[in-house]
Amino acid sequence: MPEELELKPNFHARGELPVGAYEPGDEFYECLLDAHEGMTEEQSQMFNARLILVLANQIGDLSVLKQAIAVSREDIFNSKT
Repeated sequence: MPEELELKPNFHARGELPVGAYEPGDEFYECLLDAHEGMTEEQSQMFNARLILVLANQIGDLSVLKQAIAVSREDIFNSKT
């Protein structure tokens, strides 16, 4: 049975269970912002594409990846911005 896409906060340190706290997610976001520092727009887009591929490879489950793509795309088209 394919894994279901996890949409609840799931950030945690290795060996620890997620407890719903946002601190690890905030730490990830800060790390992501720091990684973009000093990049041009083009470099930033290339970095994002590379990061997506690295993380997709880590996930590995094609059904989960397809769900993530569908949810992300749906969110873009349903946003009120």
